Amino acid sequence: MTVVAIVIVTYKSEACVGDLLRSLDDSGAGAVIVVDNGSTDGTARVVEEFDGVQLIRSTNVGYAGGVNRGVRAAPDADAYLILNPDLVVRAGLVDSLTAALADPHVGVVAPLVLGPDGRRQDSLRREPTLPRAIGLNWTGVPLLSEYVTRADDYRTARDVDWALGAAVMVRRECYEEVGPWDESFFLYSEETDFCLRARDAGWRTRFVPDGSVVHQAGGSGRSDTTHQMLILNRVRLYSRRHSHVASWLYWLATLVSEASWVVRGHPESRASIWALLRPASRPPELGLGRGLVPR
Repeated sequence: MTVVAIVIVTYKSEACVGDLLRSLDDSGAGAVIVVDNGSTDGTARVVEEFDGVQLIRSTNVGYAGGVNRGVRAAPDADAYLILNPDLVVRAGLVDSLTAALADPHVGVVAPLVLGPDGRRQDSLRREPTLPRAIGLNWTGVPLLSEYVTRADDYRTARDVDWALGAAVMVRRECYEEVGPWDESFFLYSEETDFCLRARDAGWRTRFVPDGSVVHQAGGSGRSDTTHQMLILNRVRLYSRRHSHVASWLYWLATLVSEASWVVRGHPESRASIWALLRPASRPPELGLGRGLVPR
């Protein structure tokens, strides 16, 4: 029997984490661990109302940092189910995901993600490439789109390049071989990095549609700063895996893409353009240097 530890990282999640914890009553997990990243609201108080849930109070060490702390608190687990606090788990999730681990080459398993209206959310992704950085996801063409959007791709189990880290199960052996989630990302791209490093080491990421979660959204909020982190970390991830010239081209393609989003009425992209052009304006949590291309 696979022993599963559920790891939840919270930050100002008072409004949603209780719904998630209630949905885990019959999950069959061996442990439920909540790592709270220094919330200033009532998140910790809500968590403490649930018997059998271990609360770890932390400073804000970022999402990857919280995941790693949760994993360290579960030394006897065979697998770790990592969940965002703004989810609700549907019955049978743990069994569905652990069944996929019967294949010894599967290191990461991702469920189907649904919205509050019951409609599928596009949670699967392709590896970042230069053509996919231009901003043509709307075409749906795999060469140009990092997003996996075809309905058929969500109907049956399949291997994927990576999946959103809102809900993923990681095999213990995979985690130990690949290493902890990279805390330098702080927020965004840490799951991309882990899945790609796992693939480099011979592990597969498997999508399993018969396990599902409902994504309520809004657990930690969005802002210009978080959008900057999203964009800067995309460039940082790519630059760490590719040549100097390719990294500059990816930076330029991302800049063009963000400019196009401003034209299309997304003002948060103005902040990311500023951060791409002015290293001194970048969020200090990312620890980026003075170089124009984030690394």
